[in-house]
Amino acid sequence: MPEKGLTEAETKGNGLHTVVIKVNKKEYTVDVEPRMLLSDLLRDELCLTGTHVGCEHGVCGACTVMMDGLPVRSCLVLGVQADQSEIMTVEGLEGANGELHPLQNGFWEKHGLQCGFCTPGMLISAYHFLEQNPDPTREEIREAISGNLCRCTGYQGIVDAVEMASKEMREGEKMKCPSAQE
Repeated sequence: MPEKGLTEAETKGNGLHTVVIKVNKKEYTVDVEPRMLLSDLLRDELCLTGTHVGCEHGVCGACTVMMDGLPVRSCLVLGVQADQSEIMTVEGLEGANGELHPLQNGFWEKHGLQCGFCTPGMLISAYHFLEQNPDPTREEIREAISGNLCRCTGYQGIVDAVEMASKEMREGEKMKCPSAQE
């Protein structure tokens, strides 16, 4: 497979580049300017507005999405760099029948949000963290979300929410039938 980014994207005569990107398990082909940020591609071209843009410098974490299995600040990634990548936004956490992901439910139940601006980035960061560490301590949760800024909650509700989701996710795994886990 060719490398990602400009070497993969087809350059149009009008300066646009064709980017093929899979977002939340759906494939899109989009013509973008080379300077368009991934956050803008998601919000403006694909109308996936769950990804928030805060500082536009990669500091706040509001724009965090999963790219090829790793969390990235979408305000620091060019759209053309995401060519041939798989992206998961906060919208991708939703279950097949519209049910809330355990993290979303935890944020709701434990009051892990107030204004909601940081929530999408917090959810994605916590999602990746729980993939790596399904049974974290409260201190490990605090460390995991330390790269995401929240100006409203004081973080206590967020830590409680991630802790609740962790437990719910572990219990959900135990409840699955062994043949479904293969």
